[in-house]
Amino acid sequence: MFPVPDFPIKTILDELFQTLKTHHVILSATTGSGKTTIVPLSLLEQPWLSGKKIIMLEPRRPAARMAARRMAALYNEDVGETIGYQVRFERKTSNKTRIEVLTEGLLLKRLQSDPVLADVGLVIFDEFHERNLVADLSLALCLDVCQALRDDLRLLVMSASLESGKLTELLDAKTITAEGRLHPVTIHYANQDYALKAAVQSCLPLIAKALSTVKSDVLVFLPGRREIVELFEIAKSQWGDQVEILMLYGELGGAEQDRVLNPAHRTKRRLILSTDIAETSLTIEGVEAVVDAGRTRKPFFQANSGLTRLETRWVSKASALQRAGRAGRLGPGHCFRAWTESHQQRLEENIAPEILQADLANTVLELAAWGVSNMNDVNWLDTPPKAHWQQAWELLSQLQAIDKRGQITALGKSMSTIPVHPRLAHMLLTAEGIKDRQLVTDIAALLSDRDPLLRQRGTGESVDIRLRLSALADWRKGEPVKGFDISRLKQLDRLSKQFLKLISKLRSSEGRKGLGIGAYLAMAYPDRVARRRLNSANFLLRNGKGVVLPEEDALAKADYIVVADLDAGQREGRVWLAAEISINDIEWLFADQINHQRIIEWDKDQQKVVARQRQLLGELVLIERQVAVEKSDPVSQVVLDQLKSQGLSILGEQKEFEVLRARIATMRKLDCDGDWPEVSDAGLIKTLDYWLLPWIENIQSLKQARKVNLVQALQSWLGWDKQQQLNQLLPELFSTPAGTKRSIEYRFNESPFLRVPLQEMLGESDSPTLANGQLKLVLQLLSPAGRPLQVTQDLSAFWKNAYHEVKKEMRGRYPKHVWPDDPVNAQATRFTKRHTAKK
Repeated sequence: MFPVPDFPIKTILDELFQTLKTHHVILSATTGSGKTTIVPLSLLEQPWLSGKKIIMLEPRRPAARMAARRMAALYNEDVGETIGYQVRFERKTSNKTRIEVLTEGLLLKRLQSDPVLADVGLVIFDEFHERNLVADLSLALCLDVCQALRDDLRLLVMSASLESGKLTELLDAKTITAEGRLHPVTIHYANQDYALKAAVQSCLPLIAKALSTVKSDVLVFLPGRREIVELFEIAKSQWGDQVEILMLYGELGGAEQDRVLNPAHRTKRRLILSTDIAETSLTIEGVEAVVDAGRTRKPFFQANSGLTRLETRWVSKASALQRAGRAGRLGPGHCFRAWTESHQQRLEENIAPEILQADLANTVLELAAWGVSNMNDVNWLDTPPKAHWQQAWELLSQLQAIDKRGQITALGKSMSTIPVHPRLAHMLLTAEGIKDRQLVTDIAALLSDRDPLLRQRGTGESVDIRLRLSALADWRKGEPVKGFDISRLKQLDRLSKQFLKLISKLRSSEGRKGLGIGAYLAMAYPDRVARRRLNSANFLLRNGKGVVLPEEDALAKADYIVVADLDAGQREGRVWLAAEISINDIEWLFADQINHQRIIEWDKDQQKVVARQRQLLGELVLIERQVAVEKSDPVSQVVLDQLKSQGLSILGEQKEFEVLRARIATMRKLDCDGDWPEVSDAGLIKTLDYWLLPWIENIQSLKQARKVNLVQALQSWLGWDKQQQLNQLLPELFSTPAGTKRSIEYRFNESPFLRVPLQEMLGESDSPTLANGQLKLVLQLLSPAGRPLQVTQDLSAFWKNAYHEVKKEMRGRYPKHVWPDDPVNAQATRFTKRHTAKK
């Protein structure tokens, strides 16, 4: 029997043992209660678990290793005996192992190969409050097993801070609560709030305070590796002689993490710079103070683009509480928060579960392998967004992992067995030949782990994957490699060998040997093939979204690239890793997806209709060339569309056409019931198909279109009867009393206008009218020199009044012309006095 140490969790063990016999359990136990180590060990001797294993899931690899080591130490054994662990590409178990500590993704693989979990009696979900996507899916599948196959399998969900209401209902579970053993932690708030991006700057004064306040270790929480590396350099210069400065983040190798978590010996106190990996699932001995930057960096998936954007956000109140608790494990501690007390009140209570904002490609593939194609057939704790599910489904279809019905394919089944994203799994399974397999396993290793290229301030970092692969090849040859992290190259080599061993057991699909790096990358990222925009470092992705490279990067001049790693950004994504791909490889890879089109369109530069042959991959125009226009091409419609978009003004000015339009518009107002057409710009644009289309057949250019007789086109549409009526009621010419023909000016929304010499209207007592007297002409009476004398619609009043003043002035200026005293009874004339006398 395992001798249970005196931990707070000990008080609820009997209740836990009895409840698990018949029910699933949710165990709420605060940090320091001993739940992670004591609970699994105490359950080993329970009769209902006789001959069965316990699987305990941890959200992170360092936590899995640490939990197994601590339990083994408490059990007085080495890791790999009764207690073992397995993380990706690392396993320490044996035939006698009864407690297996796994990272969550490995349980999914085990469920796919052994859905019954025949040798397992209990599955423990530790630190479930982190609500990882894989944990949610693992819980859903385990619940499916319990309901359909194994009513004796028990689930134990453990958490330090979890709202258990929905979970209790989902599992039909019992809830047990245990107190922790945390010492009091004094909270210190900053005097000012810094910008969200100023994580390092906000922590510097607080680290100085922490080091002067406590005598033991100080743990600093930062949002990501970039800030950790930046602060590490500053800390070395400021406090390097006082403390040992260490870094801790998920991408570190196991040995580097163990240096922080299980130090063999210590010469001085430590300043540990960590991401939120140390927030809950890891215990770092000796920490007396926490400095919390209050920021966290998480990936947020955008379903509309299929891209993931890393966002730095403020932590939740729950996360801040967990971080502060790290300082109270061994005794009273201090937490220095890099935000003000008033800002604390504005923090969210909890961060949203990952399933609501994550890429679901792996989830959908796992469920397809499980036999589920409908999202609604899963017992979700939180249902994922439909848009995310649809995007994942479309990607898996592109990767040929599922068919049109959502059923998993043979290739998809093989992909689901490889512990990488489906993108990389697809790539790994398409290589033919040893040389090509080595290349794709190297690429997969690189994309699965941290970039080995060392980041240097002030220097541009190439995004070209080839540089990383070349460095790896040089290192393998024993050649010197500058600018790269050697330990990371070693890790990539190990990962590549593990991938190579794994895919050697699997049957690959038919492929083509000798493909380039970009081609293989496109097998993983078919949606991220991109073409360079003209004369820029900006690229257009196949899905229509834009991405940008540094202008100085060598790949910025490539015609086509495949993007492996990018941050979606606000407007255009920032590319971090990519490779060049040739147009020939694109055509071979996506032959069945390339859309061949014949496009008939308006060419703005040539100002005419052109025909083009295009090859399209999504939004990308791969090839385009101009070809001859054919008789069957909808040329006339293209011309009409151009007129609709630019307006009739592009056809040039045709005065007779404008006069005709104005006459028709005037008649439309006079004869409301006459069914006269709307001839404004908007009206004619709307009816182009009726009045202009017959006149532009075989016309291909703007030059040709401008030669079309628009008057004839409009008259033809108007019809013979309407033309006759228009000519009768609103004639183009007016016959003056002097026998001359003068043009009547018609304008939109104005009365008809007649410019006429005054002498030609003599003898006319009243203003002339149109349309059977409905419309008076506006007369502009002119001098013999053609200058305006008077504008009137009342000729009679003019003769009686204003004429006499005009006569006085004009008679002296134009003595050769007639200026009768009685204009109403005078003879109209277009001649001078002398000419009239001769007659």
